[in-house]
Amino acid sequence: MSSHQLDPRSMSDAQSVSNYNVPGEAPSLYVKESAGVVWVQFAGIMIILAGAVHLLQGFSALFRKEVYNVGSGALGVGASYTTWGWAHVIWGGLAILVGCCLLAGQWWARFVGVVVAFLSAISNLAFMQANPFWGVVAIAIDITIIWAIMVHGGDLKKQKI
Repeated sequence: MSSHQLDPRSMSDAQSVSNYNVPGEAPSLYVKESAGVVWVQFAGIMIILAGAVHLLQGFSALFRKEVYNVGSGALGVGASYTTWGWAHVIWGGLAILVGCCLLAGQWWARFVGVVVAFLSAISNLAFMQANPFWGVVAIAIDITIIWAIMVHGGDLKKQKI
């Protein structure tokens, strides 16, 4: 049994789906993404996830204050849970918007994404006594986001074909 009987595709079909160019033909329009672009896409997804968690934290601070470990007077910043709730809701919405723009390849979203992740880490540090476990996890996620964008953000430049 020869190999063409196992794979019914023709040679031209096989070459059209491969990553290699056929000698003498024009190069395909398929461009392989670098690992850096994948890290920036990961950062975009993580910003969206962090924004969704900020929204959940904000809504729980607004509507169910009893889920937190301490009263609002023991937080890092002297503000009520209502104030923190609205701050988390606004910040979460902004983070989701920036994450979507980062996934869409907007160049300005790299800078704004780093600022959003940095301020998210600071706000989680100030809010840490209310929920310590999530504070540590969120800060680690924010540091990963900042690293991915700062180290690999330049890989998002348009490639010429």
